[in-house]
Amino acid sequence: MALTLQVKNELATVPVQKLCCRRSEIAATLRFAGGIHLVQHRHLTIEAEVDTGGAARRLRQSIQEVFGFDTDLVVVNGAGLHSNTRYLIRMVRGGADLARLTGLLDRRGRPVRGLPVPIVGGGRCCQAAAWRGAFLARGSLTEPGRSMAMEITAPGEEAAMALVGAARRLDITAKQRESRHVDRVTIRDGDAISAMLTRMGAHESVLAWEDRRLRREVRASANRLANFDDANLRRSARAAVTASARVERALEILGDSVPDHLRAAGRLRLEHRNASLEELGKVHEPPLTKDAIAGRIRRLLALADKTARSNGELTTLESLPAEMRDDHG
Repeated sequence: MALTLQVKNELATVPVQKLCCRRSEIAATLRFAGGIHLVQHRHLTIEAEVDTGGAARRLRQSIQEVFGFDTDLVVVNGAGLHSNTRYLIRMVRGGADLARLTGLLDRRGRPVRGLPVPIVGGGRCCQAAAWRGAFLARGSLTEPGRSMAMEITAPGEEAAMALVGAARRLDITAKQRESRHVDRVTIRDGDAISAMLTRMGAHESVLAWEDRRLRREVRASANRLANFDDANLRRSARAAVTASARVERALEILGDSVPDHLRAAGRLRLEHRNASLEELGKVHEPPLTKDAIAGRIRRLLALADKTARSNGELTTLESLPAEMRDDHG
């Protein structure tokens, strides 16, 4: 919620000069935060409920400056530990006029089901303004990670699809989905979230978002490398134990018949059980390359296995415990 609040507080202060953009933002905020209500089957009222004081002040000020209408503000204090304060912007007198001017009512006087025509037919700046208004009304942004998402709760499927179309015009992919009978518009790609924050005008927030995203990616990379190193160490340790056991069995099978150069390589393996082949080659007298010491150990094992089969005995591999044979396989 900290990121969401940061974004909403910044969006509530974004300066907008173009009148079309101010109209689009107002219309989208009203559409997603509440909308039109019919009182006593005669009077149209407009209500919008938002969760930050900044969004409430911005909406009231914008309506007054752009359309010349005054609105009422009702602060609803939350009851309970997990209830937040809500801000209800209400307009009783002139509600029908504002609804027509914002496009919330179509030419026949019916409430629009998607987004108002001025937004749908507006330019890219109006699409960004619509997203800014929708986010101020019902937006949320989660922390970077596997489940990261920018999400807008929509008042209906048509409004959700219209917002998806607005994002598409901004070259950003958003998806509409229904969850628990509620329509939502979601952006999950990290780069797309950054792009939308920038389009909406939340430049400080996008820097904070990218910083958190980078830190998480660095931690994730470090954890992957640590896990990779641990796995490699475990594999290396098991391989060293297996190799030593097979060499020990090979020397036992061959006895005094083992060639001296192969015996020397085998003894080194047993004396330096945790050493790499490269390290074994360096301590050999005279020093050998990694491939040379590995070749001698392979020949020692092959000679011992051949001898064991001829004598009807267990080979160096067959003499290993079952779990060590599985690791070797």
